[in-house]
Amino acid sequence: MKLYYYTGACSLASDIALREAGLKFELVKVDRRTKRTGDGLDFNEVNPKGYVPALRLDNGEILTENVAVLQYIADRNPSAKLAPPAGTMPRYRLMEWLSFINSEVHKQFTPLFRQEAPEDTKEYARKNLSTRLDYLQRTIGSNTFLMGEQFTVADPYLFTVLSWGAHVNVDIGRWPELKRYVERIGQRPQVIAALQAESAHK
Repeated sequence: MKLYYYTGACSLASDIALREAGLKFELVKVDRRTKRTGDGLDFNEVNPKGYVPALRLDNGEILTENVAVLQYIADRNPSAKLAPPAGTMPRYRLMEWLSFINSEVHKQFTPLFRQEAPEDTKEYARKNLSTRLDYLQRTIGSNTFLMGEQFTVADPYLFTVLSWGAHVNVDIGRWPELKRYVERIGQRPQVIAALQAESAHK
């Protein structure tokens, strides 16, 4: 498999998940400006949507969208317990969390990274984001991970988007449980390995 990524983007979640699952894969960097990939392709031909993550499967198919990619990765190695079994209520809870992170947290950060976004748009996003982080703070509480004591693919996704706060003037320290959560996930060996690999990849 090949994982196409941008440095600092949400594709980091898939990178971490692949490592946590113990799966073999190749990490391929995409140049944000030129859209050229590290293996010499036009990224728009890999994923016509033009954004990451894009996972090239061993049969040549391309899978996109974090919510789908993360569950695919988890299902490749059930023994890693990165997702509850399909068809169970805990699995639907995982899907619920992935959907929430994707639409209610990730997307609120997006305008904060855009220089051209009007200030009132950014303020609206910050207000929405604060409400969502209040909810996460209450829900995580003293849990080790998002779904309790078991690390799942929802955790690298939430870790990744919460880490963006430092780059867009959103102080995660206002939510002490979330700050501790980010620090806890950041200490996992596979998270450290993914961050190092992406920063070293030229």
